[in-house]
Amino acid sequence: MFFNSLTFVVFFSVVYAAYLKLGHRKQNILLLCASYVFYGWWDWRFVGLLMLSTVVDFFCAKAMERLPSKKRNFFIISLLTNFGILGFFKYFNFFADSTRELFSAVGFQLDPFTLAVILPVGISFYTFQTVAYSFDVYRGREKATHDFISFAIYVAYFPQLVAGPIERSVHLLPQIQKERSITSGNVRTGAKLVLFGFFKKIFIADGVAPIVNQCFAADSSYDGLSLLLGVYLFAFQIYGDFSGYTDIARGISRMMGIELCLNFKQPYLASSITEFWHRWHISLSNWLRDYLYIPLGGNRKGLRRTYINLMLTMFLGGLWHGAAWTFVVWGCLHGAFLAVHKWVLGDRKIHLVRMPTAFREKLIWFVKVCLTFNLVCLTWVFFRADSLHSAMSYLNGIMEFGLPSKVLLVYCLFYGGIVMLLDFLAYKYDAETASHPSLPAICRGVMYASMILLMLCVGNNEPQPFIYFQF
Repeated sequence: MFFNSLTFVVFFSVVYAAYLKLGHRKQNILLLCASYVFYGWWDWRFVGLLMLSTVVDFFCAKAMERLPSKKRNFFIISLLTNFGILGFFKYFNFFADSTRELFSAVGFQLDPFTLAVILPVGISFYTFQTVAYSFDVYRGREKATHDFISFAIYVAYFPQLVAGPIERSVHLLPQIQKERSITSGNVRTGAKLVLFGFFKKIFIADGVAPIVNQCFAADSSYDGLSLLLGVYLFAFQIYGDFSGYTDIARGISRMMGIELCLNFKQPYLASSITEFWHRWHISLSNWLRDYLYIPLGGNRKGLRRTYINLMLTMFLGGLWHGAAWTFVVWGCLHGAFLAVHKWVLGDRKIHLVRMPTAFREKLIWFVKVCLTFNLVCLTWVFFRADSLHSAMSYLNGIMEFGLPSKVLLVYCLFYGGIVMLLDFLAYKYDAETASHPSLPAICRGVMYASMILLMLCVGNNEPQPFIYFQF
């Protein structure tokens, strides 16, 4: 059930109408049932996996508090259950194929042994969410809840279940457990987020998807500059797709009186790779920092160990995205960029002479933003390509000189201009959307009307799956 489908519109309308009429306890029962229906719409068999993770983590957390001398054992049970399920469904075929290819490279032929394992949608997201809860209880940062219904909602909450943001129990659970009030402000700002989310998904992401697919096709005949524009278009596509999902999720959740965490904050205006990861998929960045990078030692054990920890964290972050070597390379590149930034640049500034201070700072910021954006786009090639061979072929193609396709150039300037305009307005006002109360009402009205008109006239009528559903 996609957000951008008529089925979901009907589903949410019915759920929301009933939700508004019920008291707190019945609202929670409704939310849990609706979440299981929403998840089971893809494949009802995977609801059992969701329930299994819920039951194991709920009772393991309670046991950790009741039997502190054995809490390590219960924590290990939680980890083995969650990562065991994730590892089998997401990585079994990947490691089996990689092992066979490795032995084949040294002259040994192994009989192929793979299974037709279907990846449950959203499994990476809710696994990280439940593991964070168990870790926090184990470390004593969070008290284990005794409210099973509330905890089950925390794991399966349908707005953010399949593509985040990855919520912490300390933030989401209290909102589920207490009575909620829905104000006109909740509905108004929530609906605004939903509008921006649909615009990003339908008009921007789905609008450039056909061109991106052509550029990354194996038989692509585009020249170097055209292929480079194709990478930029994919950067706009994945941003519109993923941040659009997050906006919709946060919007419909706010309309129900539950606030989800911010997951994107104008990432393509970041002036370094480090800042990029403070702005892109913020909930995953924070999860990797708190539950992987810091437990590994963070930056507390010297520079060399810091670089190793960064590389290992981003390696696993890449593998989290998908069971393919392209995602591993994508993660390792980001790890290398983070390490280089910490080693070479750090917090030092590049000094330019004979320029006014204000102009110098703006120029430095602009150059750093452009450099960061292009480094991120380099990594997007591996993220988007079907294989390492395809990624390297694409990069080789970019090096071939030639005039860019006029169609691609127009697409890139048009969609890139819209993305940057929306982000710059939000950046300027430090707001969650480009529509800020500081803007005159007539400007906001024209903005909303234009977005709706563009979606109706140009938007793809066939609902396209969100890119991050595959993770």
